[in-house]
Amino acid sequence: MDNDAAHDHVVPGSDEELRTPDVRGYDFRGEFDLQEMLESYATTGFQATQLAEAIDIAERMQEKDATVYLTFTSNIISSGLRETVAYLIREGYVDVLITTSGSLTEDVIKTAKPFKMGNWDADEAALRERGINRLGNLFVPSDRYVWLEEYLYDFFDDFFAEEKIRTPTAFARELGKTLDDEDSVLKQAADNGVPVYCPALTDAEVGNFLYYYRQGYDSDVGIEILDDYDSLIEDGLLAETTGLIAVGGGVPKHHAIMTNLFRGGADYVVYISTGMEGDGSLSGAPPNEAVSWGKIKEERGNYTQIEAEATLVFPLLVAGAFKL
Repeated sequence: MDNDAAHDHVVPGSDEELRTPDVRGYDFRGEFDLQEMLESYATTGFQATQLAEAIDIAERMQEKDATVYLTFTSNIISSGLRETVAYLIREGYVDVLITTSGSLTEDVIKTAKPFKMGNWDADEAALRERGINRLGNLFVPSDRYVWLEEYLYDFFDDFFAEEKIRTPTAFARELGKTLDDEDSVLKQAADNGVPVYCPALTDAEVGNFLYYYRQGYDSDVGIEILDDYDSLIEDGLLAETTGLIAVGGGVPKHHAIMTNLFRGGADYVVYISTGMEGDGSLSGAPPNEAVSWGKIKEERGNYTQIEAEATLVFPLLVAGAFKL
């Protein structure tokens, strides 16, 4: 091979001039402007551009007056994102919440007793001896759960007094009515008529305490989940347009897209996820996989995924799409 041929392999050249935007980030010279910085994400590249797409899609949800589903896992409420979720409900930006049982547990606890900052590298055995639970770099003293048990037992007495079989949405609504904290997700949902679906209600301390309550106080009480599923499907069928913001994966994310399947798929979708597609899990599945199942509609630019940890990007999404 001669030198010219070798050079062509190393520097092949190109004749085509691309018509896509130039890569360019935010110019920090002069006065800082958050909205301009977020707009610059569109041409910053990588996950910044995905975030810019997500902001655009969330804005289109509002323009189309979509029924907006917000799904999230309990770690969102464990963190400081609880206040972000409460803001979206308070201001009327979301219409349906789907979450896990831990979200209900931790939201109630935080109305009376805060979680505390900790660290990732802790002596786990020593924490156990001290009665401190580690959740990432957050610490949750066990006395929070002692208090919760007493609070829920009092609530159970009233909740099951007239009806022995109740739904998770009724559980969340009535529990929210007992709370007095403007940053409570359950209180804001109850005050603003936003249903909170929790199909896996038993999968946290709520389930543990329901078990003890039924064993020790009233064997006739129970939780019915199919009625909620009916409502979620039927309300979706009545919606002209739907939008979905899924913060994390698991049951909440799938419950939203699965029930949207009945109406031919969700119209606008934003995922925030650290899940890995390669393991075939639902949590790691990107939105285009849901298109193949009919759970998300295929239209130009109607879905995106931000591959990032939620505490970093969810507040920016809310700021860009719902605040600025």
